[in-house]
Amino acid sequence: MRELDVKEITCALREMAISINHELSPDMCELLNNSDKKEESPLGKQILGQLKENMQIAKDEMIPICQDTGMAVVFAEIGQDVHLVGGNIEDAINEGIRQGYVEGFLRKSVVADPIQRVNTKDNTPAVIHYSIVAGDKVKLTLSPKGFGSENMSKVYMLKPAQGIEGVKEAVLTAVKEAGPNACPPIVVGVGIGGTFEKCAILAKKALTRNALSHNEIPYVKELEIELLEKINNLGIGPAGLGGRITALAVNVETYPTHIAGLPVGINICCHVNRHISREL
Repeated sequence: MRELDVKEITCALREMAISINHELSPDMCELLNNSDKKEESPLGKQILGQLKENMQIAKDEMIPICQDTGMAVVFAEIGQDVHLVGGNIEDAINEGIRQGYVEGFLRKSVVADPIQRVNTKDNTPAVIHYSIVAGDKVKLTLSPKGFGSENMSKVYMLKPAQGIEGVKEAVLTAVKEAGPNACPPIVVGVGIGGTFEKCAILAKKALTRNALSHNEIPYVKELEIELLEKINNLGIGPAGLGGRITALAVNVETYPTHIAGLPVGINICCHVNRHISREL
């Protein structure tokens, strides 16, 4: 049994929060850098150029990529052969987020109560999803989620008879309704299956996958490719001002579901799509 002090989790998340708010992940850098080659609209090309310039300034001057530094979403994969010592893991995760946002001078956007809306002043608590996995490692994935795009997300409880065509229609409807509000070009995470809450978590986790990759299931890979093409034919374009590049990627994840249901979660993210992982 391997022991891991939770202080290492705190330290890792502090560094991750600061890093990913200042510099895009390699996959998103590549997609954004190549996006203007496919854009046909002169205005769209100009906007994409400005976005790339913004990314470079953020990296060079260590200022946030976006003023909305998001609500921290953490996926914690805990190896079953790890013994966590030195404190409570949830406290350690939130302390890492607190340190990252306070010491990194990142915007604090979390309120303690959804109705009373008093700011917690340190961007905690994080939204944490735990899973127990094989091995003796802890993998942390952090995704600071801005709410311009988060507010555009949807869950559809489809009938099984609607099938894959119903899924496509749901995704395209969500993107059309989002329009410019999600800060395109966007990345679209799609979760199919499970239950009401499971498909939403699948969609959220799909956004943390390497955006240059495809699902290993052949029909799902084909669905990702088709949806990206259909979304980019909508004409929404960069910043919603028209053009070809409405989305940079579509990531789809699936899960078994009930015979009577076809849940579909759609979690939209803006062009920065911040995600970073560390293994301890």
